[in-house]
Amino acid sequence: MLQLLLDEHISPDVAKGLRRRDEPLTVYAMTEWQDGNFLGRDDAACLTEAAARKLTLVTYDRRTIPPLLKTWAESGLSHTGVIFIDDKTIAPSDIGGLVVALARLAKDARHWNWTDRICFLTR
Repeated sequence: MLQLLLDEHISPDVAKGLRRRDEPLTVYAMTEWQDGNFLGRDDAACLTEAAARKLTLVTYDRRTIPPLLKTWAESGLSHTGVIFIDDKTIAPSDIGGLVVALARLAKDARHWNWTDRICFLTR
């Protein structure tokens, strides 16, 4: 079952919009998740806790997350999925575009096995 954790660079308004659009979908903004205790924490800590809670990370970070995923794979560690967004495809300021694209993906991929899955969000 797909459950989303939006990284701290994605507006909490996206989480609110997704909840309105798809009530059964579990989605957290990093600012509200775990009382904001993971804001500013390193990627490994966030990904570890997200995996423990079976949350798929949604992120624009294609600089530090991919090497971390490679290290995890080489070490035999699993995660519960990462959805990458390219800012040239959907700008971080395009709240509506993010909501629509994530809602569509959630509808199509709700029951996929997200263990170690990597996905690129499209418009």
